[in-house]
Amino acid sequence: MVETEHHHHHHQAPPNLAAPPPQPLGSARGPVYPPQEQLLQLHYCIHSNPSWVQTVVLAFQHYIVMLGTTVMIASVLVPRMGGGPGDKARVIQSLLFMSGINTLLQTWFGTRLPTVMGPSFAYVISVLSIINDLSDSDFTNEHERFSHTMRAIQGSLIISSFVNIILGYSNAWGNLTRFFSPVVLVPAVCVVGLGLFSRGFPQLGNCVEIGLPMLILLVVSQQYLQHIHPIARPMLERYALLVCTALVWAFAAILTVAGAYNNVKQQTKLSCRTDRSFLMSSASWIKIPYPFQWGTPIFRASHVFGMMGAALVSSAESTGTFYAAARLAGATSPPGHVLSRSIGLQGIGQLLEGIFGAAAGTTASVENVGLLGLTRVGSRRVVQISTAFMIFFSIFGKFGAFFASIPLPIFAAIYCILYGIVAAIGISFIQFTNNNSMRNIYILGISLFLGISIPQYFITNTDGAGHGPVRTNGGWFNDILNTIFSSPPTVALTVGTILDNTLEARHTVEERGLPWLIPFHHRKGDSRNEEFYSYPLRINEYIPTRFL
Repeated sequence: MVETEHHHHHHQAPPNLAAPPPQPLGSARGPVYPPQEQLLQLHYCIHSNPSWVQTVVLAFQHYIVMLGTTVMIASVLVPRMGGGPGDKARVIQSLLFMSGINTLLQTWFGTRLPTVMGPSFAYVISVLSIINDLSDSDFTNEHERFSHTMRAIQGSLIISSFVNIILGYSNAWGNLTRFFSPVVLVPAVCVVGLGLFSRGFPQLGNCVEIGLPMLILLVVSQQYLQHIHPIARPMLERYALLVCTALVWAFAAILTVAGAYNNVKQQTKLSCRTDRSFLMSSASWIKIPYPFQWGTPIFRASHVFGMMGAALVSSAESTGTFYAAARLAGATSPPGHVLSRSIGLQGIGQLLEGIFGAAAGTTASVENVGLLGLTRVGSRRVVQISTAFMIFFSIFGKFGAFFASIPLPIFAAIYCILYGIVAAIGISFIQFTNNNSMRNIYILGISLFLGISIPQYFITNTDGAGHGPVRTNGGWFNDILNTIFSSPPTVALTVGTILDNTLEARHTVEERGLPWLIPFHHRKGDSRNEEFYSYPLRINEYIPTRFL
């Protein structure tokens, strides 16, 4: 009885416990991945380097990837100027030479990111306008018309280069980037890749029997076959692109020799055959690009204003590409002063392109940034070594023409993957924002959609002479607006920046992701800025602080 009484004394009824608060729907259904400033699955980041043999092979791969856009631009512009295969070969050589020089300058004194500087399609509308403007002039032959047009392009590039030089070295561009937030970067970087969709499958479709096998083979070999054996993984991950290109190129050569394209349309022959470019037969063995190789530059105000619009667009496109490159190279987001000096240096590069007679200005190559993600090698040294291939093959024309004769659908298949990687990197910036905010969703949706829809309208309504939807009495005014609104990154960046800084901007600082991005905007805002973006050696001791 005593035990019973004692037992009842110590075992009272449990108090009523409060029910646990209800959890948000789906909160316990899987792991939550915290935001990561740097990608942890890169094999080599901006400072680490593969062995020299691997570096050389990877550098050659960068050269092959950038070659596609170079050949595309020359193929579009040179025939319209009246140039023949020999002129086209010289234009490709000049573009390659200047790409090599500008890439070296950028990796040494610009952003210092592993970005290849290649010719930009942003200049095509302005160049087409120049070609159309000179079409009514009297020339004794087509080659004279070609040389005269190139001289007019030279003059326009030289004068319009000061737009980027002033924007960059006055630090105006850096001050502009302070209005960017991760909400702006998502659509801006995303459409850097998505906006180039016309150079993907539409180009591939010109020769499906070559382009589609290339696309499938690259995906299968680079992603699936690497799991067969541990030794095969790094080899296929880094070099599958080169192997697939060689195999499909050989397949295209066999089809050409076998006569598979003897009785097809002219467009199919140009896209599929490996002998239709006539670059091998017309290229010189040795030709060093030199200043004013086409003659004295011609300066005309209407041409210059149109090219200024292209220079501005190339700055916006490069900015989005630099943010993607920083992420794929394992670096922090580029600070404002670094972006400023890179745009200024891009202007100096455009000045050199005008002097050396390139057919278009350069911008940061989107496809080569995608290659950083494909190979997971973000090494700066690899890109610097790739400039040796660009300069070598620009001087020894026959060797360069051999690789330039790769059918364009092969490049298009490669771009389907590389542009997609860059677009996905843009999407990854959303992790630094509140992606459940309806305000952010609204801005992202409109910026993405208009960033693709508006340029598509302008491109669709632009004729072969470069005349776009804007058709006033001022031709230079038309060229500026048509060029700006034909650029997806420029439109997305403009729309996103305006909306993000005017819609409840002060009350949504954290939702916009600014606490993460603001430290990178300032020179000493993050200790790693100096590590990734400082000048090589001790050159910074001899340069004024405002240019660092």
